[in-house]
Parts: sequence; C-alpha cells; structure tokens
Amino acid sequence: MSEAPLRPVPFRAAAFDSKPRRWAALIAGGVVLASWELASSSGLLPALFMPAPHAVLRALGELIADGRLFAHLSASLQRIVFGWILGSAAGTAVGFAMGLFGLVRAVGLPLTAAFFPIPKIALLPLFILWFGIGEPSKLATIGFGVFFPSVISALTAVEQVPRSLVRMAQSFGVPAWSIVRTVILPGALPGILAGFRISSSIALILVVAAEMIGAQRGIGAFVLAAGNLMQTDQLIAGVLVLSGLGLVISWLIGRAERRLLRWR
Repeated sequence: MSEAPLRPVPFRAAAFDSKPRRWAALIAGGVVLASWELASSSGLLPALFMPAPHAVLRALGELIADGRLFAHLSASLQRIVFGWILGSAAGTAVGFAMGLFGLVRAVGLPLTAAFFPIPKIALLPLFILWFGIGEPSKLATIGFGVFFPSVISALTAVEQVPRSLVRMAQSFGVPAWSIVRTVILPGALPGILAGFRISSSIALILVVAAEMIGAQRGIGAFVLAAGNLMQTDQLIAGVLVLSGLGLVISWLIGRAERRLLRWR
C-alpha cells in the first residue's frame, strides 16, 4: 500500500501573522472620511458642531498659510521633547536600578504605587506656584507624568529577562557590569521601547492640558481658543494636527525599535 504524499501544513495561527497591511489602514481611513463627508453634506451632522472634512482641510490650509500652525506646533514640540526626555530618562534609570537592586526596589516600588495614580495635570497649579507660569511648570508637569510609566516599563522589562541567562553568564565568570551590558540591557530593551510608546502618548496629552491652562502658544492653547469662539473647523483641524503628531512620534519610535532590535 503506497503512502500518501506529504503536504505542507498551512499556518493557521492568524493572530501571529505580523505581515504589514498598510492598504487596510488606508481603506479604513477612506471609508471614515467618505462617511463623514456624506453625513455632513446630507445634513445629518450640523456644520456648527461637526464641520465637513473639506471645511476642516480649508481651515488647516489657512493655518499653514498664515504661519499660526507652525508657531503653535513648534511651541508644543519643544515642550514635548524636553519634558519627555527628562521624564523618560530619569524614569528609565530609576526603573532599571529597581530591577537590579533589591534595596532600590524596596524603596521605590511603594513610592511609585503611591504617586502613579495621581492625575498629573491636577499638580499643574502646584508646579506654577513652585516654578512660575512659564515653561518650567509645563516641563515639570510633562516630566513628572512621564516619569512613573517609564519606571514601571523599565522595571517590568528587567524582571522579564530570563534569569537562566544571567546565571549562565555568572557560571562563566562574567563580571556583573558585563552581564548588565550584554544580557540584561538587550533583553530589557524591547520592553523599555514599548514603554516609550506609552510615555510619549502621555506627554502629548499632558502638553495639551498644560497649554489649555496657562499658555499663549501651543496646540492646546489654540484648540481651547477655537472652542471658546465656536470655530469648530479650526478646533477639529487642531485635533487632526495632534493626531498626526502622535502618528509621527509613533513612527519615529518604531524606526528606533527596528534599528536597535535588529538582533532579534
């Protein structure tokens, strides 16, 4: 009796299929815009409360033409970059130390659990009293808000490094600093970079909130002013700029991940 020919088994785990499908996102975005435009033109969405996409694009073009968009966007970007760098660098260093040293973990973990749930924007009036109404109070709000998510992501990333790799390196007599540099840091890097995605989104949210409370320039201040004047086309244009800024930040972090994690 002849044996049946061998056939390759098809890959059935669709949840693990990581092939990029950019066309799906483009189609979904096109459907949303077409539905929005159709609802606006048919009167289902009142123009005062939800202007049509072409009106929002026209407002966005006017903002670009008169230079207001660049002025507001540059102010927000400076606050995001400096606040995020300060908060994420300090938080990553503290979280990494908490993952390596038991004493630091014993001290830092309760403090992190106590301060992390506090809404950081609620501390902005206190920061204004301490640092004034200018840029330092906004940077402190962003940095403080980014600090604790960075601590948690770095600590979790270090804890998830397989301890068998550490013990193997120790059995070969590898110095402790070399183990940190060649085993723990590369193993924790994916988790740390994933935490950067979260902390960058938090920084974007906090800069908008801080600018709404005490700023003359910035996307948050612009959105607040447009809302007060019922200029909903400009308001939604500002929201779209924030969404685009979030996409750009996510893309940049993705590029950094692909470069730093090529060894995977």
